[in-house]
Amino acid sequence: MSKKPFVFKQFSVNQEQCAMKIGTDSVLLGAWASIKNNPFSILDIGAGTGVLSLMLAQRSHAEVIDALEIDDSAYEQCVDNFEQSPWGDRLFCYHAALEEFVDEIEDKYDLIISNPPFFSPSLASPSLPEEEELMSNARKTARFYDAMPFNHLIESVSKLLSEDGIFSVIIPFKEEEKFIDLASKSKLTPNSILHIKGTPTSEVKRSLIEFSFANKQKSVIKMNDLVIETSRHQYTKNYINLTKDFYLKM
Repeated sequence: MSKKPFVFKQFSVNQEQCAMKIGTDSVLLGAWASIKNNPFSILDIGAGTGVLSLMLAQRSHAEVIDALEIDDSAYEQCVDNFEQSPWGDRLFCYHAALEEFVDEIEDKYDLIISNPPFFSPSLASPSLPEEEELMSNARKTARFYDAMPFNHLIESVSKLLSEDGIFSVIIPFKEEEKFIDLASKSKLTPNSILHIKGTPTSEVKRSLIEFSFANKQKSVIKMNDLVIETSRHQYTKNYINLTKDFYLKM
């Protein structure tokens, strides 16, 4: 396994101890999540390498950027990545389960961001027995929905989010309707949705959704689509514009 860090324009991320590596999903979410409210405090739930926290540290002036990670190795790696970054004084990682964190923390956050484990059994592609055997327990925990059910995530967010706060998340497109319905039960409503397609002809694979608490005045949901590439490594202008502050070759 390569021990080389993933190098962005303003920071690097070591990931050899993390079950789930940096992928397009995290970079999309970290670049897309709105900071229009100039958040003072940010929470990254299920931080892994800490890449989302680092991206938000680069993009915002938030003075408090907390991350939450339950896995021992990922937590240690996240802390190290924070310490090696230019924003170490603003970044802190808690080693705890979400349920424990909610019970102990009284603070509210202006922005909560999460790239949750979402390969639920209904979405996971069938694996060969030998592939399943090779997948480590840590990767299974990081990858599968059962490790952090959506209803648990949403209920926790509703308790941790400030009254005027924003919750940004990336999920499979197939789960969008269910996720929005669950969120509505916690009085969270979508403000904007971005649908992600790999190519112009492929199906929508991911939904990036921004939520806030329901207001009396109902606003129209802002809907957009983003195509990543027109052909192999030929990236669209929209994708380049979204990620160019991070990727070295954009």
